[in-house]
Amino acid sequence: MMYYIKIIKFIFIIFFSNIILANDDPSIWLKNEIDKILIAYQNNDLPNENRFLMIEQTINNNFAGTGIAKFVAGNAWKKASKETKKNYIKNFKRHLALNIASMMQGYSNQKYQLSTSKTDKKNNITLIDMEIFSDTGSVLVTWRVKKSKERYFVIDLIVADISLVVTKRSEFNSMLKNVDNNLKKFNEILLNQNNESYKKIIN
Repeated sequence: MMYYIKIIKFIFIIFFSNIILANDDPSIWLKNEIDKILIAYQNNDLPNENRFLMIEQTINNNFAGTGIAKFVAGNAWKKASKETKKNYIKNFKRHLALNIASMMQGYSNQKYQLSTSKTDKKNNITLIDMEIFSDTGSVLVTWRVKKSKERYFVIDLIVADISLVVTKRSEFNSMLKNVDNNLKKFNEILLNQNNESYKKIIN
């Protein structure tokens, strides 16, 4: 009974957190989305699979997945069919979610603080600094957030001056060269990698 009470409490927290999305402050929006994931990892009764699904849902809803995936694929994107592109975007989003889930496995209730560092009004891009505190010091992460159609989307994540999107493009381009920039063949590789990573995450 106690387990089900905790699950219901968790669902209510997520439900009421969604109300905050109406606020027009990108820092508050981002904090809400980060806290959803942290709440999942603070709940010891929540299975690993449920935690991952929370991350995957957040990625699908709040990351500019299609734009990022297209940029990361480089020249291989142009030569691919519509169906191949669709499958690749799906595989890429799951790959990104699995990457973040893997990083979250080391989470141990660290505290963080957000602050808006710069706004590019012309391109609707806001850079939000997140300082993560631990016993040994702190780490600075910068989120690049873009407003589109009255919604905010994460378009990049910068850790120690290293862009996640640029890093992924370099990583994927090396792998794509091995299949002559054939995105359909690359989808098979990415799908297999995702399946293996998923097994490790949920166990």
